[in-house]
Amino acid sequence: MSRTNKKTIFIAFVVSLGGFLFGFDAGIISGVMSYVGPEFDLNDIQNGWVVSSPTFSAMIAMLISGRLSDFLGRKRILIAVAFLYALSALLSAYAINYQMLWIARMIGGIAFGAALILAPAYIAEISSAENRGKLVSIQQLNIVLGFFAAFLCNYYLNKLNISGAEFLSNETVWRWMLGIEFIPALIYFIMLFFIPKSPRWLYLKSRISKAKQILTELHGSSKAKLEIEAIEEAIARDANRAKVKIWDLLKPGLRFIFLVGLTLGILQQITGINAIYFYATSIFKQTGIGTNAAFASGVFLSLTTVLFTVVAIFLIDRMGRRPLLLFGMAGIAISLIVCSYGFGKATYELSDEDIKGLPGIEQEKLTSVASVTFDNDVDFKNAMKEALGTKVYAKNEGAILEAATNMNAILVLIGILCFTACFAFSLGPVMWVMLSEVYPNKYRGLAIGIIGFVNSFCSWFVQQIFPVEISMLGNSTTFLIFGIIALLGFFVLVKILPETKGKSLEELESELTF
Repeated sequence: MSRTNKKTIFIAFVVSLGGFLFGFDAGIISGVMSYVGPEFDLNDIQNGWVVSSPTFSAMIAMLISGRLSDFLGRKRILIAVAFLYALSALLSAYAINYQMLWIARMIGGIAFGAALILAPAYIAEISSAENRGKLVSIQQLNIVLGFFAAFLCNYYLNKLNISGAEFLSNETVWRWMLGIEFIPALIYFIMLFFIPKSPRWLYLKSRISKAKQILTELHGSSKAKLEIEAIEEAIARDANRAKVKIWDLLKPGLRFIFLVGLTLGILQQITGINAIYFYATSIFKQTGIGTNAAFASGVFLSLTTVLFTVVAIFLIDRMGRRPLLLFGMAGIAISLIVCSYGFGKATYELSDEDIKGLPGIEQEKLTSVASVTFDNDVDFKNAMKEALGTKVYAKNEGAILEAATNMNAILVLIGILCFTACFAFSLGPVMWVMLSEVYPNKYRGLAIGIIGFVNSFCSWFVQQIFPVEISMLGNSTTFLIFGIIALLGFFVLVKILPETKGKSLEELESELTF
């Protein structure tokens, strides 16, 4: 590997550490909610808002960060992003009530909304055509490494809490889970000072000598010359065009690729990936495996995601974007339908012996439901809440479901792991790669910002309604809805998805627009 390649890879890793922090936050909250929900006595809407509030603020950040970075530069905005990550971690850890917690998390949402938009754009702008797919995919690799680190932290902190560690209790363990994010945020903040400014952004600001210097340092003189020629040709074409306006994206020359990007942005989230990640511990509890096993299963979930993201990095510039997306979408649809089937076959019953084995519960309150068989999770949980009260049930949900549930938990676990695997080599990394490729230099920040906003809105919507869906519709119906959406998305992508492998940004601009 050449020195220039190593330098480019290092820069891509540093910039995409914002993705690591996003993944860490998404993974950590699944364990946090097992404690903070009962402590603050949150209802379904409040549970959804604590989880989804960062994504809500991320929508706004995604909408404006692309254009803001066109004026101020990618690097400056990313440094501000790292600061907000660190601030959010500290405020979340010290939250004294529900209101302070979601406000602190919204600050973090501003950070990861901007980071998810700017990191792929920046990496695409420092990369050459033959390695752009791998380098942009590092963003997704860092996201899933963040998930893995978070689930490991959740597992070990939960284990320490159960074992009776002096510095942990049910009231403090979630604060440690949230506060530990400060450490990688601080590292990210420091490392960003060692990356260069985007050469393509420098060209837009007429700082041409500096842009050429950076391109030469990154790619060597021969490759840099080709990149410079391509950039200057694109700028010459842009010089004859009017100022960028939002409705330009709907003009005939851009309409098709805007539709493709919008479709990918919606499908990436509406198929339920962030419901799985953000509520992983709660979902695994629903299978009846118990709280400890649910935390451990989260580790397997995140490890699967890491492994298949690495697969995507190796395949994306070999197989191309289109095959990975189509195979992945088909696998996602099948996996979600398998989960729906597994949950649909479950039954729930608490025997007298089961009730005696539940610690910390007034057993006489459950006499009315003893030995009653429920054929769906909604009726069973409603009966438990009516008998015990919502707060007592929330605190003991894992133990109650472990005792009462009769289902093929392995089938559901396989379905969820296959879903995350398929997502990790397709929609996860490939969407961001394609968004960073298909738009002209002049429109890239605006287009990715708008699609990122829609993507974030879909993510927020899924996270917000997921607890309500589970409570009202049940596990089986909820996963079936996601599966049907994924199946429809597969057929849409078969029809409209182009291939962008191995072409420079300027070549793609020429082929796909105007």
